[in-house]
Amino acid sequence: MKTSSLIKNFKTFSIFSIILVCLFSFKTNDKIIVVSKDGKGNFITVQQAIDAVENGSETRTKILIKAGVYKEKITVPESKGTILLEGENPENTIITYDDFASKKNPEGKDIGTTGSSTIFIYSNNFTAKNISFENSSGKVGQAVAVLTSGDRIAFENCRFLGNQDTLYLKGVQDLTDKTKPSRNYFKNCYIEGTTDYIFGAGTAIFENCTIYSKETASYVTAASTPQESEFGFVFIQSKIIGNAKEHSVYLGRPWRPFAKTVYIDCEMNSTIKQEGWHNWNKPNAEKTTFYAEFNSKGTGANAGKRVSWSHQLTKQERKKYTTDNILKGKDLWNVKTSLK
Repeated sequence: MKTSSLIKNFKTFSIFSIILVCLFSFKTNDKIIVVSKDGKGNFITVQQAIDAVENGSETRTKILIKAGVYKEKITVPESKGTILLEGENPENTIITYDDFASKKNPEGKDIGTTGSSTIFIYSNNFTAKNISFENSSGKVGQAVAVLTSGDRIAFENCRFLGNQDTLYLKGVQDLTDKTKPSRNYFKNCYIEGTTDYIFGAGTAIFENCTIYSKETASYVTAASTPQESEFGFVFIQSKIIGNAKEHSVYLGRPWRPFAKTVYIDCEMNSTIKQEGWHNWNKPNAEKTTFYAEFNSKGTGANAGKRVSWSHQLTKQERKKYTTDNILKGKDLWNVKTSLK
């Protein structure tokens, strides 16, 4: 009986120890900052919270944003440490502003496409969850909601709302050194727009996302992938849909000659043009771009009628288009860690 009791006690202690280990494994050392418009948090604006993040800190700062509409233009400087920006849900946690490219600055000059963004993310190791990022200026030409140029940037369950040029994955667009990585990951996100509403030089994966072409839409993407980059924009198991007119929207056009855009296992509705891709009236770009699909489905998927200079990947070619292979880089970035 004593032996049986000892064994029972040992088992109970072992189970308790395992539970403790699991609990401690989920404990983080994140610094917490709360933003709330009602004054019950640490700050009432998102920019104030960003400003409070320690420069260069390896400890992650989690900025919890309470429900509300935050009309502000936000900059996340390159110097900031690791940040997680987390809202309550994207329907009621909204960051919005209404600048646009042709708006005049105090000197009377256009602020330009870059200057129109609602939020500028220049830092590395930035993650956002459960937030809507909006440019609310309307149909006034180029008007960016989010601009990224940092590296190891991730979004989960976020919405990107706008019209032309909604999401600018700027990356090394204006840099001399085109080898500097700018990797972006979007999971379960919603991105809408009309013209070139996902564009830039960054590398990005859109996984299980909804890409929505609004009425009057014309082009989904306008990649400017550097020649030195193996990957540009990759859409995996996403929905390419919208309410634009039937057969009125191209999957992409090349902002720069080495644009790379690939759709893997995506559902496409009838808004997509049968030819799929446009050369931006640059015939030479047909020789340098890489536009491809694998296993596209739906009424907008028509491999036989795509332009001759686009590609349908083989099963072997498709194997390299995995999240890990595209984003890991030399530093072996694990995006799952960023999303914890």
